[in-house]
Amino acid sequence: MSIEDEREPEPAAAHEREPEPAAAHGPEPAGELGREPAAERGTEPDSAAERGPVDGPGLKDAGAVTVLGARALPYLPLAMFATLGALLAYLWKWPCRFGGAWNDGTLQFTNFCYTDIYPLYFGRGLADGKVPYFAEVKDFADHVEYPVVLGWVMDLVARVTSVVADGASRAATFYDLTVLLMAACLVGGVLMMARLAGPDRRWDALWYAVAPGVILGAYINWDLAAGVLSLGALLAWSQRRQVLSGVLLGLAIATKFYPLMFIGALLLLTLRTFEWRPFLRTMAATAGAWLVVNVPVMIFAFDGWSRFYVFSQERGADWGSLWFFFQQRGWPVLGDPERLSIMGIASLALICLLIAALALTAPTRPRLAQLCFLTLAAFMLTNKVWSPQFVVWLVPFAVLARPNWKPLALWQVAEIWYFFAIWLYLVGLQDGNAHLGITADTYFTAVWGRALTIVIMMAFVVRDIMRPEHDLVRQGGVDDPSGGVFDGAPDRLRLTGTGIGLRTA
Repeated sequence: MSIEDEREPEPAAAHEREPEPAAAHGPEPAGELGREPAAERGTEPDSAAERGPVDGPGLKDAGAVTVLGARALPYLPLAMFATLGALLAYLWKWPCRFGGAWNDGTLQFTNFCYTDIYPLYFGRGLADGKVPYFAEVKDFADHVEYPVVLGWVMDLVARVTSVVADGASRAATFYDLTVLLMAACLVGGVLMMARLAGPDRRWDALWYAVAPGVILGAYINWDLAAGVLSLGALLAWSQRRQVLSGVLLGLAIATKFYPLMFIGALLLLTLRTFEWRPFLRTMAATAGAWLVVNVPVMIFAFDGWSRFYVFSQERGADWGSLWFFFQQRGWPVLGDPERLSIMGIASLALICLLIAALALTAPTRPRLAQLCFLTLAAFMLTNKVWSPQFVVWLVPFAVLARPNWKPLALWQVAEIWYFFAIWLYLVGLQDGNAHLGITADTYFTAVWGRALTIVIMMAFVVRDIMRPEHDLVRQGGVDDPSGGVFDGAPDRLRLTGTGIGLRTA
């Protein structure tokens, strides 16, 4: 976030599929998500409900509805908790939405209810009917500074809102409809996360539904839209629907840039297993989906389309990032603004190389969720900006990687402190309002507290990868519930101290 940053940048479960030929993916793993071991699974359905009635199409349809309802029932409580979390997030913004605080540069901070959604409705010309990317603007910086999917979401909601006559009511309605859409993304994301976690751990998704950091940051920006697309992509991958996974991943990258990190996780596990065909199918679909939504805008409105990429490249260190601390404290080298872009890319590349080495040398192939978490955390730690709403990116992947409540709770405490600290810091920077805010020294305790708790969680995940017996998810013979073709696949490549170990069968 920043006022400037804010302007930046189910399918069937595995047991419902036709079983794949054993030769295609190696021996069938015991304990695969939603499936019984092959030795215990017969050729006949286990119950009359699964067989379904056969006395006519009407009874057959009724039986199908019954079975579908039975499968959905376990997820209903999670949907209700996610709805509760979405409602609490809306109520948190009450002083702004109903008290007018978002029209006051101080009150929106002292009431801790700032959002980008309301001011960008005016600041990006949506209130005047301007089309994102295609609008004629006085300054390049007035273009929408998000990837194209978010621009189209903003435009769609603005068009629906245009039927409201009064300007102030129209802006409030724009916010409400956007929140409603983001709430749907949260509920959908929670349900997808529950499916990814597997039937034995579906309640881990409760973290995403009602985690304090999610409630506080949910409606600062449009980030939940990228979250549901990312989780949808991984869910489709887990069910071996590679084309759908690629399409959703391409759309996620065209919504926010961070899902690009998941490609690295998929590549590393492909190197370990040699499952190249599913990976390449997914990458082709990812590239195709991204191009379909981007190329028309690139051709007909290149300046508007390029705003996000130019802004991301040229922006300086911003609030929340470690680079901001280094620059504010005047550190040599690390605090040099001229070297910021190079150092940001270099530090991310270095951490990703370490993750790659870990993935390729670990005694057992890491789980997909573990690598997704590590790569995404690396992206956040090295980014030029670290907005308070970025917490919604990481929560589902942190929990899927290591569902241990103690480090997760410690991290959430750090996120809560940062959420309050950033607004108090911004208030303190205003003329005459220093007494209402906090000093830079106090603010930076929140910056480092958040970063260090994430590093701690990363260290635990690394420990679980190197010593899989400590991995809570892999207890009881489970391998990788969300791994798709990686679940139960043999390790065909592993780097060792003596060279490269290869298995051909």
